[in-house]
Amino acid sequence: MYIKGIPLVSQGLGRIVIRHSKVGNKVYTKFFIYIPTSVAKDSLFPFKPGERVMVRIQDNKLVIEPIKEKSEKQ
Repeated sequence: MYIKGIPLVSQGLGRIVIRHSKVGNKVYTKFFIYIPTSVAKDSLFPFKPGERVMVRIQDNKLVIEPIKEKSEKQ
């Protein structure tokens, strides 16, 4: 399968999951995106466990990008 002329190396079916957690007297809703292992272990997967990411909606699609941290030497 190709997207904009680029071959997809790895793809799979993920899932959106909602979890509720109670802290004190408040209940918070958390949303998780589960990514298939075959995709997450692909050498081109751009994220590391625990890495902070930027999430936005653009053109009716969810976009998740790594946050470029500023170098300490700047």
